[in-house]
Amino acid sequence: MVGDDPVGTAVTVRLALACAFVGLLIGSFLNVVIHRVPAGESVVRPPSACPGCRHEIRRRDNVPVLSWLVLRGRCRDCRARISVRYPLVEAGTGLLFGIVGWWVGPAWELPAYLYLAAIGVALTMIDLDVRRLPDAIVLPAYPVALLLLTGAAALSGEWGQLLRALIGCAAVFLLYGILFVVKPGGMGFGDVKLSGVLGLYLGWWSWSALAVGTFAAFLLGGVVGLALVVAGRAGRKARIPFGPWMIAGGFLGILVADPIVHGYFQLVGLGDVV
Repeated sequence: MVGDDPVGTAVTVRLALACAFVGLLIGSFLNVVIHRVPAGESVVRPPSACPGCRHEIRRRDNVPVLSWLVLRGRCRDCRARISVRYPLVEAGTGLLFGIVGWWVGPAWELPAYLYLAAIGVALTMIDLDVRRLPDAIVLPAYPVALLLLTGAAALSGEWGQLLRALIGCAAVFLLYGILFVVKPGGMGFGDVKLSGVLGLYLGWWSWSALAVGTFAAFLLGGVVGLALVVAGRAGRKARIPFGPWMIAGGFLGILVADPIVHGYFQLVGLGDVV
């Protein structure tokens, strides 16, 4: 996390900008993932092509955000419209990577949290599109996240954080598993499988993040669901994708949980405890 040292802050700013640039590139690839993974297609072959004329996209037309602006949102060959969603995913991924780079800073766990940001964008868009969290993304996230966080613990000596991450993984997975059994239809099993991944990351960050991030998912999901019902966009029994709010809640836990918990303890006169 960023500190008050001016030199350290300058380093963190440069790191955040570098992460944002990498995020733009990753965002371009995530557009392919979002489109192909739910269909069971390879994300490597064939190369990206215009869905209208099937012409392969040229390299100069595959520059994140910029190419869409230069082409004015149309295919160079057939002039078919290119959805604004593509540059938005690229820009959004770049912004999220920049925020993660700034917040985590030059720490060994940074690659792990950038990986979380990448799969978070992909899973959010896929769940909104097809109401599903593909195993092809969720299940590999367990060994990848565990490998990256174990490496961070080995390099930093923070084995206690890794233990807390494993406890968080098990606790959140158990919570979601119980809810899945107690209230069938309340959430999909894909949500249960994703919960352990988020618990791993939240647990590594802090106990506060684990608690707030887990609670925030249900709060956000409930507020959005209620708003959709009130607006007439969904019925009371409509199934609303929960994955995006789990992911958003997880990032809220990482970003704001510690200040919230510290402020609460200050308010009740227990500031010296935290």
